[in-house]
Amino acid sequence: MSVNGIIGIKLGSTQVFEKDGTLVPCTVLQAGPCVVVDRRTKLRDGYDAAQLGLVEFVKPQRVSKAMTGHFKKAGAAPMKVLREVRLEESADETKVGDRVLVDRFQPGELVDVTGVSKGKGFAGGVKRWHYAGGDASHGSMHHRAPGGIGGSSFPSRVWKNQHFPGHMGHAQVTAKNLKVVQVDTDENLLLVRGSVPGPSGAYIMIRKVRKNK
Repeated sequence: MSVNGIIGIKLGSTQVFEKDGTLVPCTVLQAGPCVVVDRRTKLRDGYDAAQLGLVEFVKPQRVSKAMTGHFKKAGAAPMKVLREVRLEESADETKVGDRVLVDRFQPGELVDVTGVSKGKGFAGGVKRWHYAGGDASHGSMHHRAPGGIGGSSFPSRVWKNQHFPGHMGHAQVTAKNLKVVQVDTDENLLLVRGSVPGPSGAYIMIRKVRKNK
């Protein structure tokens, strides 16, 4: 059973040229290094998974006593970010203390990147749900209003999940099937084609796309 994902940090955007001269927009991700802090097994937990920790400096006073004991049991230094990832069938067996590095990914394969999108604050229907809006002429009184929100005779109420103005963004989003363009094992960098949710410096989760999707 081997790990199929890694914790990372979004660094920013760039663009690279392919061999045929095509300009490819990319997002630069710091992928790892990570350490397996705990192991979930079917016998004990009912499922197979590994708890990964992103290796970065954390002040000891910022870690609770319970988490200090958790890291000490794994023989690892305290870490700020922990995530669980599923395991895939493999000849290698994942154990506590194993290192998970960016070399698990290869150029050309597809990955899913999960992160928290940028928060936009309170937004109206036009910005949040792409409403067309009403007439812009004088006397319209319906420039950016949401319009009708429910039927009169049926259903005589407002449908559940009706689109309204409200808090936009700051939600978990997954960008799927992003192509890996480059892998830099020396700097733990991963370049993927396209955009990734979240601002620069945000923590993200990178997972390999399952072959049976």
